[in-house]
Amino acid sequence: MISINLALRPADLRKKIERLWEISAQKILAIDLLDSPSQPAPVFTVQGKYTTHAGAESVPGFLYGSALLQFDAFWDESFLHLARMRIGQRMPPYVTRTGAHDHGFNIISTYGNLWRLLNEKRLQIAEQDRQFIELALQCSGAVQAARWTHTANGEGFIYSWHGPHSLLAESIRTLRALALAHKLGQVLSGERDERVSLLRRLVEHARTTAKWNVFYGSNRDLYDVRGRVAQESIFSVADGSYRSPSTQQGWSPFTTWTRGLASLMLGFTELLEYTATLNGADLEKIGGREALEAVLLNAARATCDFYIDQTPTDGIPYWDTGAPGLRQLSNYLERPAEPHNHFEPVDSSAAAIAAQGLLRLGNILTTRGQFSDAGRYTQAGLTVLDTLFDEPYLSTDPNHQGLILHAVHHRPNGWDYTPPGGYIPHGESTACGDYHAREVALYLQRVYEEKPYLSFSGH
Repeated sequence: MISINLALRPADLRKKIERLWEISAQKILAIDLLDSPSQPAPVFTVQGKYTTHAGAESVPGFLYGSALLQFDAFWDESFLHLARMRIGQRMPPYVTRTGAHDHGFNIISTYGNLWRLLNEKRLQIAEQDRQFIELALQCSGAVQAARWTHTANGEGFIYSWHGPHSLLAESIRTLRALALAHKLGQVLSGERDERVSLLRRLVEHARTTAKWNVFYGSNRDLYDVRGRVAQESIFSVADGSYRSPSTQQGWSPFTTWTRGLASLMLGFTELLEYTATLNGADLEKIGGREALEAVLLNAARATCDFYIDQTPTDGIPYWDTGAPGLRQLSNYLERPAEPHNHFEPVDSSAAAIAAQGLLRLGNILTTRGQFSDAGRYTQAGLTVLDTLFDEPYLSTDPNHQGLILHAVHHRPNGWDYTPPGGYIPHGESTACGDYHAREVALYLQRVYEEKPYLSFSGH
């Protein structure tokens, strides 16, 4: 269980965050030297060098989005120019990419960040360029919403690249594409020009995910522990009925892959913040604000509580809460994580995502006047970052292109690098982990600098 430091304040992490941005700058530039628009984007590091990998094309947005976050934090316009150039070269095909569920990662990290900077008046561009950015967001949301499987209860979900039977936990974060497109007035034009509401599909996907990918201790099966999550839910394509839990990147359907858990923690809290900005009349058509927020908040609290309970004392989780080698690490939840152990890798990328979910949930409960509960989540998030933004996780070696060490991309497939003489992957970084570390650093920086609250929807 995380040993929550109740004394930490956001400003206490200022020096660590300033150091992170200083290190981050040269690493972004080093990665860009490797990047060629004609080649797959780098995914994770091998011996400190970012490397491409076929079948992992969800990450160009993380690379160029990182440059935008660097600009946002430091006002260094060279990173803004770099990001805009690379987005223009690389990202247009992803706007209408119909074969994947990752528009939230690719499009919101790039065009979405540009749109947010425009709304914050941090970026001045020609009106036609703004219209192009908004058109990209509108197209992305509609394309993603078209990737739809109907469920037996008449609702549905955005299916993953594994096929129409597959609902992935991390797809919760692609709902940001639907959210911004809806905000810009976009609808999906279906067969015979049927007007399909992007907001309705967003809400239905969120409800389906909360119902089937999250457990609540209600005896659904023998492994029903409150807050545990299944990375994947399988549905019958014949009648839309739920069939079973599954996983692609975790140890088993009945254990919890921690990056999937972290994605749900952050996804549900972001949707709660977004829902608060919506017109009540729009929500009444799809069940009402109160009912929707109850579902989202229940899922957010359950997953955040599980993370706190099932993570070592310093806030860095192992890659899966049921990984078989953990039994060799007796009492591993009662001490800090051990990235150099001989049995199972930790995953710092999950920590970077989870910390932001914890902080956002703390903020949501603060606005609701639930100060005691809010403090628990906020302080847990700060505790995670106090560890993550320092050695041995912060990559201070200028020859290593990663920012956050000891991240795992795909453990079951064996893609992650294990050094000679080692037993498990360690010492490497992922584009996902590095991007989310920068994003949560910017989030917290805005808190202690009392700057506008960081939100994908720009509210």
